[in-house]
Amino acid sequence: MAICVIFEAPGMTQAQYDQVRTEVAGDRPPDGALYHVAGPAENGWYVIETWESQEALDRFVRDKLQQALQKTGINVQPRVLRVARIMQP
Repeated sequence: MAICVIFEAPGMTQAQYDQVRTEVAGDRPPDGALYHVAGPAENGWYVIETWESQEALDRFVRDKLQQALQKTGINVQPRVLRVARIMQP
C-alpha cells in the first residue's frame, strides 16, 4: 500500500535541503519513491513524498536519508499517512 510522508523542518534552509537531496538522490528519485515536492515554509522547509510502500521508505531512511540528515544537523520526525487513492492528470 502506498504511503505519504510529510516532513516539516523548522529552521531548515534551502541550502540544507539541496545538500541532503543531492546526497541521497542526485538527479534521480530513489527506488520506491513515487512523488516528491518540497519548498519553503513559514519557519523552515517542508517535504512531502509518496512512496510505493512503508518498506521502501524504511529502506531509504535506513540506507541513505538518516545519515544525510545527521551530517547537516537536521532533526525531523515525519508524519506517515496511508494513501487510499492517487490521482494523476
